[in-house]
Formats: sequence, C-alpha cells, structure tokens
Amino acid sequence: MWLQQRLKGLPGLLSSSWARRLLVGLLLLLIFYWYLGADWALFRGSGMPGGAAGLCLLAEMHRWQSIVERGEGVYSSPQDRLDAPFVSGNGHMLVDIDSNKLWVASSSQPGSAPVHQTDYSPRVGIQLEGKRAEARASMLWFRKGSVLSVRCASPAAADSARDCLSIREEFVVHRSRPNVFLQRVHVKNPTDTAASFDVSTPSSSLGSKFSTSTEKQEEREVLLSSGRVPVENNRMVLVVVVTKRLSSRIQVPAKSEHKDNILSVVWTSEPIESSKLEQTFSALRDGAKQELGDLLRGSMEDLVLDHQQAWADLFISGVEMRKITDSHTPSSHTVNTTLYYILCSSWAPLLDQQLNKDEHARLESSLNYADHCFSGHATMHAENLWPARVSSTAQILQLVTLWTLTLQKRGCKVLVAAGAHGVMQGMVLSFGGLQFTENHLQFQADPDVLHNSYALRGIHYNRDLINLAVLLDVEGKPFLHVSVKQQEQPVKLYACEAGCLNEPVELTSEVKGHTFPVMVTQPITPLLYISTDLRHLQDLRHTLHLKAILAHEEHMANRYPGLPFLFWFSVASLITLFHLFLFKLIYNEYCGPGAKPLFRSKV
Repeated sequence: MWLQQRLKGLPGLLSSSWARRLLVGLLLLLIFYWYLGADWALFRGSGMPGGAAGLCLLAEMHRWQSIVERGEGVYSSPQDRLDAPFVSGNGHMLVDIDSNKLWVASSSQPGSAPVHQTDYSPRVGIQLEGKRAEARASMLWFRKGSVLSVRCASPAAADSARDCLSIREEFVVHRSRPNVFLQRVHVKNPTDTAASFDVSTPSSSLGSKFSTSTEKQEEREVLLSSGRVPVENNRMVLVVVVTKRLSSRIQVPAKSEHKDNILSVVWTSEPIESSKLEQTFSALRDGAKQELGDLLRGSMEDLVLDHQQAWADLFISGVEMRKITDSHTPSSHTVNTTLYYILCSSWAPLLDQQLNKDEHARLESSLNYADHCFSGHATMHAENLWPARVSSTAQILQLVTLWTLTLQKRGCKVLVAAGAHGVMQGMVLSFGGLQFTENHLQFQADPDVLHNSYALRGIHYNRDLINLAVLLDVEGKPFLHVSVKQQEQPVKLYACEAGCLNEPVELTSEVKGHTFPVMVTQPITPLLYISTDLRHLQDLRHTLHLKAILAHEEHMANRYPGLPFLFWFSVASLITLFHLFLFKLIYNEYCGPGAKPLFRSKV
C-alpha cells in the first residue's frame, strides 16, 4: 500500500497502472536474482560439459557415489577437479596415470620406494576418430588399489546420452605380482553407427632413452621396450618392459561392446656397471617374456581378483574419522589418501610367492606384537605427515621417506621391515598414540584433543584384531569403545582404563565390545591398557603411583578454569561504581542545592 501510494504521486508515466506493475515486476526479479544468482553462477561456471557427453558422464559417475561416500575413494571431474596424482603402485613400481609416467625402485629392500622416473609411458591411448564432444572423469579407488577412468564422447549434434559412447578404463599395478601392470578397457557403443578408435601404443611416445622392437612370444606378437635410468656412482638401472601388442585400430560395431586387457610386465635390475649391460639385459628380457607368457595363459579375472583381495586385506586396518570439531585435525579424505599413497610406494614381502615358510612366519609374528612401537606423541595433528594436499608423484615419494624415517626412529623398525602390512600398522598406531610395551598395549592419546571422534581398526595383537574408537556421548563427553575380532584359537584379552583402579574387563567376552570412561591421572598416564596377562594389569595399579584420578570433564575444567577471580571482581566493581556515580548525578539534579522541583505548579 505504501509503494502504491507513492507511485500514484509520481508524475507522467510512473503514475499509470502498467508502470507500477512493471516496477513491481522488476523488484521481484531483483529479489530472485539476489537469492538465486549465486546458484546460477555456480551452474554456469561448474565446468561440466553440456550436451550428451556431459549427461553421459554424470550417469557414469553416479556408480562411484557410494564408494566416495564410504571414504573408499576420491574422484576428479570437470565439475570438481582434484589436484592430486592418480597413481597405482606396489613398491616395486609406481604408475602416474595422468602424466603417463613410470617410476621404478632400484632395490627390493624394505623401506625403499620407486624413486627413479623413467622415460617409458605405460598407458595405451585409445582415441575416438572424428570430431566429437568429450568429457572425462577419474577415480582413485583405495580398497581396490586402482585408478578408474571414464570418457564419454558424442557427435556435436547429439542431445541425448543414448547417442554417447563410453570408454571405461581401469589401471592396475598388481599388488602381489610386483612386475605386472594391467590396463583394462571397456568400450560401449549404444549408437546406430559403428565407431573406430585409434590405439597409440607405448612405443609411439617413447623418448630417445628407450628403444622398442616387436618380438614373437608363443605365436603372439609382443612389444619389447628397454631403457636405462642413471643413478649415483656412474651406475644405471636397466628397465625392460614386455607388453601385449594391440592392433593400431579398434572397430566397435553399432549396439555392441568391446573389452580388452592390455598386460605389461616390467623387470628392473639392481644398479649395475655399464660393463654388465648386455648380460643383464638378456636375463631381464627372458624373464619378462616368460612371465608375460605365463600370465596370458592364465585367467585374467583371477589375476584381478588376486590383486583386489590383497588390497582389501591391507585395508582391514585403517583409520576412520567420524566427527571433527577443529580445523587442524585431518579429514577422512586426507587420512585415507595418505594411507593409500604410502601403501602404493611400499613393498609387500608377505605377498611374495617366493618367500619361504620360515621367513613368512617371522614377518607375520612381527606384525602381531611390535614391541615399543609407536613411541612418542600421536601423529594425528602432524600436518607434514598427514598433508591436506599432495599434488605430484615427487611429493608422494618425499612423504614416503618422511614416514619411513619417523616410524624407524619411533621404535617401529620391525614393522617397516615387514613392508606394506607393517607400515599400515605403524601408521595406525601412530595416529592415535598407541604403543606396545613388554606386557601390554597402551593408548596414550592427549586428553585435551579427545573432542574429535575417530576409530582405529585392525590393530594386530597376537593373532587377534582390535578395534579402538574414541566416541562422544550426547553431552559431548568422550568415551572409549573397544572390540576384538578373533582370528584363530580364542585368546583372552583384558583391558582397564587409566589408573586400573577397577577390575580389568575381559574384552573377548562380548562380541559387540566394551566401553570405558575417559579418566585422566595426575601425573598423566595412558588412558587404556590392553593385555593378555590379567595378573599384569592387576599389579599395574600398584606401580603407577598417582596423585589423583579425574574424570575427563573435571580435568578439562581444571585445565581451563575460565577467567580469574580478580577479573570478575574488577568488572563488578566498575559496574557498581558506575551506578553509584549515576545515582549521585540524579540526586544532585533533583535533591541537591538548587535542585529543580519534581512537579511544576500550574498556578
């Protein structure tokens, strides 16, 4: 009504009814733009290609959604670009899929990483012929140890996802077969016309340091590539790659699919002198060709399942972030990505098929009880060990070196020697501040950082697996939950909270696990003790010599008691003085000498 009255008073055109309606319409449009403008800008600038290719890519990526939500992978798309290397590796070699680079190790010793970059490009390029609109996305799948890639291509005039061709690829550096690299290709052509693809083999992108030739292997043609990587002391690492040869062109008929497995075997030497070049090359070539022949005669599905099972076994252990209440605690994405990168660069001797039974048993026993690992404070808030951003393969290798050094210096040399399985254990122990001693496993996290909720799973204790979680109740108070997954013959495990004043609880008596309150001692001691020796825990309470045992909330109240009494006394005094001064002013105004009368006479 107010706006209408004002408009009626305007001269000329604005006083007409249609002008008023136009102005009101413009006002509503501005309001809509104010609220929705940001969303429109986001949609326009999202980077997701339009047309059939963009719709097809969204449909393909929908299959990844549940994997990413469970924290088992991360993806990069035109809409959400992730500045991180998409790699697959096994400690013997590492393949960066985006840059198409191969990194190899010069030693098979535990703790060594694939630090030498070669000029070899292992990924085979498959490009659709003709002018097409194309969209691409990639996913790093932690639990499968692979990189998935999907590309959608469509004619420029197409406006439906049904007119779009999809090229799915999976890149795998095999976990238990250290020399194997596999590229799986699945092309789907739902259109009414045939599609042709150009295939660029690794030989077409090699530099001058690698040479390639075609050889016969049991009635098959294979590509044999070889090159050198210079190392220190004028030595070199010889690299030989044997790859299944493909046709330079793939024809996919209308309404059909095409699948293929591109298998490569990579053999490397120890650092050698140039005088041993011919002899070493001959041995590597024969070994690589023999291994490729054996693999091609076997089942490709079994090969992939073996790789996936090996990675699944590694991720039985891990860290799960549930609730983060501060900015300096690593996210679930950061933790899982770091674990994956370190495992990709770590050799797994327990998966070595040539390892004898005695050595295998020795390595397994080192996982079951890593005495003195992990000593020192927890690494949860060490940003250099759990970096939020890793943008290159070189940074991954630097991170591997830092983690290896940290674990070795903190009492975990035995775990590092056990390879990827031991490194995973060491990283999980270090994250929460868990340490093995001669008789027990103790949880010595800082009580002041328990406002975050997280879980440590798959902690090896003898032959059992322990899951330890820091959880928060409805009031935000932390408590501990411990459960045990028994593997073989039952072994009783006992636990008690800080101070061990209460009788230890048998963990294996309850499948769902047990909860423990967070108690803080003075001086500070571990928050939880776990042992197979009940008598040891019962005796432990007499050896701690504590001054006091407080509940967590009491400890935090004492540590952060608030502002001192003097501050509040000063504030109260100032308020009192102000009111006294105000009262004095009012009194002098109305009751003091020369004060004005409160009521003026009408006479």
